[in-house]
Amino acid sequence: MRKLCKDKTMIPQWASSGPPLIVFLFFVVFFRAQGTYWLGRAAAHGALASSERNAFFASIARWFNGPAPKRGAALLNRWGLLIIPLCFLTVGVQTAVNAGAGIVRMKWRTYTIAMIPGCIAWAFLYGLGLFAVWTAAISAVTGSLPGRIIIALILTGIGAYVLIRRFRRHPTSSCEQLPTVRTTHD
Repeated sequence: MRKLCKDKTMIPQWASSGPPLIVFLFFVVFFRAQGTYWLGRAAAHGALASSERNAFFASIARWFNGPAPKRGAALLNRWGLLIIPLCFLTVGVQTAVNAGAGIVRMKWRTYTIAMIPGCIAWAFLYGLGLFAVWTAAISAVTGSLPGRIIIALILTGIGAYVLIRRFRRHPTSSCEQLPTVRTTHD
């Protein structure tokens, strides 16, 4: 049932490879992501509930009810079906996105539906050893000058696209129009 490895540790047979390992990893990441989401929601709820007793928590509660979390929730509800599964393909961003979804109180059903494809991808990446290939590919691209130039061009293009859309949506003139003051003369 168990095999002895080179470093003399005992590893269960099912944990060495194959579909059982991928299923196990799916449940590991599923419960980890759900736990992170619910910790984020609990933090938001705790700050909101404690706002009456403590000035510090009152300022946090005002932030939770302010425009930034509302915009974040709207973005996650709108784009979460893309952002959440993609965060599972990253290192370091996954926890922030999952906790952020809880903090901004994203709908649990939408979050869970978006999270499942990411969990499946994560389980396959780790279960089949593809994560090592993925990180090696990213390191190879970012480790070379042409790779850095390509990434910089992509990021610059995305930034320009966002800025152009923002300026088209909210045009501003170089001089603001002042209100006309009318005076009456007798």
